[in-house]
Amino acid sequence: MTAEQLQFIFEKFDHIEVFRTFEELSSGHINDTYLVTTESDRQFILQRINDGVFKDVPGLIANKVSVSKHLLRKLKDLPEDELKRRVLTFVGTKKGIFYYQDQEGNFWNVMVYIEGSLTFETVNNEEIAYEGGKLFGEFLNLTSDFDARKLTEVIPNFHNMAFRYSQFDTAMKEASGQRIEQAKDLIKLVVDLKEEMHILQNLKDAKKIKLRVTHNDTKISNALFDTNKKGLCVIDTDTVMPGIIHYDFGDAIRTICNTAAEDEKNLEKVNFNLQFYKAYVKGFLEKTNSSLSTLEIKYLPLGAKTMTFIMALRFLTDFLNDDVYYKTEYPEHNLDRSKNQFKLIESLSEQFTEMEDYNLNFIGTLK
Repeated sequence: MTAEQLQFIFEKFDHIEVFRTFEELSSGHINDTYLVTTESDRQFILQRINDGVFKDVPGLIANKVSVSKHLLRKLKDLPEDELKRRVLTFVGTKKGIFYYQDQEGNFWNVMVYIEGSLTFETVNNEEIAYEGGKLFGEFLNLTSDFDARKLTEVIPNFHNMAFRYSQFDTAMKEASGQRIEQAKDLIKLVVDLKEEMHILQNLKDAKKIKLRVTHNDTKISNALFDTNKKGLCVIDTDTVMPGIIHYDFGDAIRTICNTAAEDEKNLEKVNFNLQFYKAYVKGFLEKTNSSLSTLEIKYLPLGAKTMTFIMALRFLTDFLNDDVYYKTEYPEHNLDRSKNQFKLIESLSEQFTEMEDYNLNFIGTLK
């Protein structure tokens, strides 16, 4: 995109700012995101939502705005300046809606950039893990009284394990022999773990676990921190929709407790950090403990394993499909991502009993 094109789009939104410069932000696999700086030195996030991935972009935008408004109401006693740093602020268009559709059919939205904030691709100390747990836990706690049924399911079956296995089976039938050969060891793991990886799905289908508002993409890079490394704001709410708490807990754990980035090719660097797990659980349960059932707490460790697996499966499926979903930088990028996640599962599994024991023991200290 050129500066002129972005300026044209930015001016469709209802503000009094004058476009000056832009910078493309590389974080994220799906959307195109730009940091716009105006003549007054204010900054905004201008984002093109990928309508190839998200089939109902107006519904997605409505979800994001509705959840932000709910959070603003719940935190209304905070000073205004702090409130703007704790909750995403969306800018409407001059037509009074929260997205602009350009002549090519692309959907755009604008958010106020939260200045003085930090993000982390990986976690390097227990303090960040603990603050991440508090931040994502608070998001789930504050939205626990929001009726999840009012949200659009922006990606149907997003974490539905049966659906993901069905996609994998289809990819296996259509994949090239070369790619199947490259992935044969991972394919065997997918088959071997099938029964265990359906446990949470079966509990959800049986309505034994509560349906909640969930973020559904709680990697640590979707948490903003202030300059003192304290949790500030949950961002990238494109996938906010109904789900179970294990989705958000598990997806956070897979990034926070991975000792390497999710596309690290050197698997010797990839291990599950149990101390970071314990720090995250401490922060998370401090914020959510009162609203969780015993069954939900019991299966949190399995949520971590399941969400790591589902990402491994999705990366592998996309590799078999010749990389049609995730952005890739080289031919084996998705395969390397999948190998990374399976190595994390191996390390996690070796410490699984201690994870379960810690959760139960920590809960005992809170009640």
